[in-house]
Amino acid sequence: MERSEELGLYVIDEEDNETLLLHRITPDDIYRKQEDTIISWRDPEFSTELALSFQETAGCSYIWEQICNVQRSLHFSTLNSEAFHSMNSELRELPAVELSTLPLILKTMSESGIADQMRLTDLILNDQDFFPKLMDVFRICEDLENIDGLHMIFKIVRGIIMLNSPQIFEKIFGDELIMDVIGSLEYDPDISHIQHHRNFLKEHVVFKEAIPIRDPHVLSKIHQTYRVGYLKDVVLARILDEGTVANLNSIIHANNAVVVSLLKDDSTFIQELFARLGSPATSAESKKNLVYFLHEFCSLSKSLQMVQQLRLFRDLMNEGIFDIIADTLQSEDKKIVLTGTDILILFLNQDPNLLRSYVVRQEGIRLLGLLVKGMITDFGEDMHCQFLEILRSLLDSYTLSGAQRDNIIEIFYEKHLGQLIDVITASCPNEEVPSSSGKSSGFGERVDTRNGMKPEILSNICELLCFCVLHHPYRIKCNFLLDNLIEKVLTLTRRKEKYLVVAAVRFVRTILSRHDEHLINHFVKNNLLKPIVDAFVSNGDRYNLLNSAILELFEFIRKENLKSLLKYIVDSFWNELVKFEHLTSIQSLKVKYEQCLEQCGAKSTGDILDPRKRNDERALEKEEEDYFNEDSDEEDTASASHTQKPHAQSVSSNGVAAGYPSLSPRSSGLVDYDDDEDDEDYRPPPKKQQETPEADEGNIESLGMKRKLLSKDKEP
Repeated sequence: MERSEELGLYVIDEEDNETLLLHRITPDDIYRKQEDTIISWRDPEFSTELALSFQETAGCSYIWEQICNVQRSLHFSTLNSEAFHSMNSELRELPAVELSTLPLILKTMSESGIADQMRLTDLILNDQDFFPKLMDVFRICEDLENIDGLHMIFKIVRGIIMLNSPQIFEKIFGDELIMDVIGSLEYDPDISHIQHHRNFLKEHVVFKEAIPIRDPHVLSKIHQTYRVGYLKDVVLARILDEGTVANLNSIIHANNAVVVSLLKDDSTFIQELFARLGSPATSAESKKNLVYFLHEFCSLSKSLQMVQQLRLFRDLMNEGIFDIIADTLQSEDKKIVLTGTDILILFLNQDPNLLRSYVVRQEGIRLLGLLVKGMITDFGEDMHCQFLEILRSLLDSYTLSGAQRDNIIEIFYEKHLGQLIDVITASCPNEEVPSSSGKSSGFGERVDTRNGMKPEILSNICELLCFCVLHHPYRIKCNFLLDNLIEKVLTLTRRKEKYLVVAAVRFVRTILSRHDEHLINHFVKNNLLKPIVDAFVSNGDRYNLLNSAILELFEFIRKENLKSLLKYIVDSFWNELVKFEHLTSIQSLKVKYEQCLEQCGAKSTGDILDPRKRNDERALEKEEEDYFNEDSDEEDTASASHTQKPHAQSVSSNGVAAGYPSLSPRSSGLVDYDDDEDDEDYRPPPKKQQETPEADEGNIESLGMKRKLLSKDKEP
């Protein structure tokens, strides 16, 4: 630094070289490295919190090493000073712990630097009587109501905890000392009134044993874990730094791992747990506590290593945990049902195949039905999302494989998809009204129908249907075409809740994204976009999510050039949409429609002017191939015989003319060179012809016949 031999941190703007920060590095322990890219500290000169955030981990590590090197240099230089020698002589041993020496102990702790703190930690650990004597003095001060002494003890204990030594934590968090340590922290001089932490822990905190735990070591760890967590989150929440919090969390994590390991290895304990859960003699209150314990047991298993976690969950499955959860989901207590779904989510996060392998069994089919039932049941809380997540994970085709996937999907579509659709139709009765359009849709006016079903449930059903469209395109297509499911879902457009109308639009958008010709023709034939257009028109000029969702749907149809839908929309609904022509999306839709008409008109005109342009590519290729196969010497005879071939081939097997042009006018060989110029702009038509609605009907009928045959085979 300028005019000084002290070292500091400079932060300079790399564009204009302006100094953004100038900080003198101090030997005090004020610097913290957070994660791998942040260095923070509290500047004692300006009393402000500062932090440096680095783009690269290497840069952060380099600066951190430089700061540590400077601090070491400062400490070594201080070693030679007389002041340090005098302090060091005091730290060779701690003062005797007495009421009269409390000020000296507090001064020693508050004035110690980093090197002194390490020495102080060693002295405390080597003195076996330090903590028992300090707690004796605390009890004396409390009996005498010596507030000054209690305030000093608070600061001493707080300073000892801030040393952040795992060995010290192990001592003070033992069963003998922890309650007195928490008691000493009740007398915070910065708070006007005394905190009553011990009273809360002794009288208000209740330890419930769903099943008696006979191992004293497990009980000790459970109590210690709770008290350390209370100390971290309540007693010292204001003053702990990140390093100390991390060490306390490590203690809690390690204790949880010990508790779960000891309990899972106790075969007697696990057998008794599941015996009580499955026993009809167990009271409702006791069973509720057992389910809560099971949930906590599974949650704490995260503290174990991954291999041990997987082994534990497999053991629980073999003990029959999914049968227990199936019973739990039928409980009238909503909290119990919520706890059951939480356990299932823990299993899915650990290994989804465990639950899937159970669902495909005969006894597991009931659980899948209960999950579907839970999704459409009004619990009065936001629990439907949990059922939705569980079902999505079970039906996820990307992570399923083989027979397991086919079985789960088969069960869901055969037994439960109709159940979900029935909920929608029951919530939105299909009341027909006369339609002014040329096509009848079967959709009436928008009505506000409420049969007690929460709108959030209907929204989640739509979400699940969209998921099924993306993951099971073939199965969903069969159901949509045969059972008219799309029409039933679109009854949501008559609900008052706008987000349900948007959910129906999102459902249609997801179907169209599959680019399935059968489904697109189904939309056109059954006039299925009418309710969406009606919703758009009734929404008017309001700029909201519904408006944006429908405009995006029109944009998708235009950009993907779905010609049949484009023609259907403009031909059927332009009288309603014309008032929105000022919108870019509607305007672009009409322009695209007109371009399609022009292209169709130009193509038909070209076919009339030159009949050869109606030729199929295969006919042209055949003609050229035959020409080059002929001998030039036998051109006259070849041309006479060849001109007869197209006539013979122009009749198809069903007796309908194939439309190939006659080549008889040619008299001078197979290729008419005078017509070459006329063919320069010729573009052969695409091979793939648009499927007609009649063909579509045939496919639907064949699907229906197939399903009927399958159902007959299944009958005994």
